[in-house]
Amino acid sequence: MYSLTVADHVMVAHSFKGEGFGPAQRVHGATFVVEAEFRAPRLDDANLLVDIAAARVELRRILDGFDYHNLDDLPVFAGRNTSTEFLCFHVHGLLCAALAAGKLGAGGKDVQSVKVLLRESPVAWAAYEAPVPGLASA
Repeated sequence: MYSLTVADHVMVAHSFKGEGFGPAQRVHGATFVVEAEFRAPRLDDANLLVDIAAARVELRRILDGFDYHNLDDLPVFAGRNTSTEFLCFHVHGLLCAALAAGKLGAGGKDVQSVKVLLRESPVAWAAYEAPVPGLASA
């Protein structure tokens, strides 16, 4: 299985609902390093898994949707706790949509899974990995 990873970062503000979150119930900031890993069993005719430049552009486009925002104020996140784990899931879905739309090059048709990892500090991170729905060929 081949893999290719691109990375970027975002800065956000948000708060959580629920006593279990303690002081994080108050608005606070977070800076996340975001890694997107694409996996496929084969390369395309140009020996690429996905177009790395296109993957970087698409990840940045997705992150621009919430970078430097208070997530509590964005309709896409209304009523949700925007935990690190949930943000991984959110970015994963948008990357899968980009693959389905052909935005990551010809090799994207063979991507079987995507893993999105958000590092919130040097000692804590979360990830979400799942198959690309309706796209991957075995």
